[in-house]
Amino acid sequence: MKNRKLGKTGLEVSEIGFGGWAIGGYSWGPQKDVDSRAALSTAYELGVNLFDTALVYGYGMSERLVGEFVRSTGARERLVVATKINPMNWEFPASDVGVDQVFPPHHIKQALNESLRNLKLEYVDLISLHVYAENFADDLAWLDTLDSLKQVGKLRHIGVSVNSFQPNAALRIVETGRVDVITVHYNVFEQAPADRLFAAVAKTGVGLLIRSPLEFSALTGDLLEDVRFSEGDHRAAYFAGDRLRKTVSRVESLRPVLEGAAGSMTLGALRFALSCPDVSSVLVGMRNAEQARENVRASDDGPLSSEVLSTLLRHRWDRTEARW
Repeated sequence: MKNRKLGKTGLEVSEIGFGGWAIGGYSWGPQKDVDSRAALSTAYELGVNLFDTALVYGYGMSERLVGEFVRSTGARERLVVATKINPMNWEFPASDVGVDQVFPPHHIKQALNESLRNLKLEYVDLISLHVYAENFADDLAWLDTLDSLKQVGKLRHIGVSVNSFQPNAALRIVETGRVDVITVHYNVFEQAPADRLFAAVAKTGVGLLIRSPLEFSALTGDLLEDVRFSEGDHRAAYFAGDRLRKTVSRVESLRPVLEGAAGSMTLGALRFALSCPDVSSVLVGMRNAEQARENVRASDDGPLSSEVLSTLLRHRWDRTEARW
């Protein structure tokens, strides 16, 4: 496992980060805690030091599992724990309502305190707004609140996670120099962040975390058009209508490229994201030890060749509907 700098935070993070959404259960279907614990320990043993979770993942279950594991290692200072504050109005993705209705100071404080209780940790290395709209830069009371919590030692760095398909919404807040990390949806299909956002974070020294590198499991190559998602699985909404059919069709056109270049679609997709030098770490879900072992291999195998990357750039799929 190779490490990269997380912007100007002073932290070095593993190229592959542990994405903790799926181990919370519910939104990704049933999940056994024994498998989650095996995934966490395997990832750690293979060099992962960045563990990303959120208050809403399994209504705190993901945070509790991550916190339990981090404490068990006895290596808290060597690990990077990131979590996220849910919007008070529960709108995923963020709309254009005023940020005072989404992340008012009292809600930020309550949510962070609840996350720390779930994690049973004294501080988190990174706290991010779980959703973000461009107009949030009009009123920075939320940022002032996070700065005050940083001063009392409850967090070390501040970030935002932007809506899918709206990467440029983060440009204004990046330019302020007051956020440390941006988390953005980026993969073989969703390449828009590379148009402007990547250059902006590189210029300002902001860390860049990639989410959804596998397009909510589609880029594993395992989704079929007749799949039936379990109750509560968020992918039922994400792939609703004809989106699943369109996605599967595009995935199949990618299969020979990714499998030929990397041996599996998963590895090819992860290596695509890692091939951008502006990226600090790629967050990917790991539901069991086997998935952890495969995902970590992407760092071991390194970037894709320029020829393969050139081919993959032609598979860009621009979508404009704001989604999470």
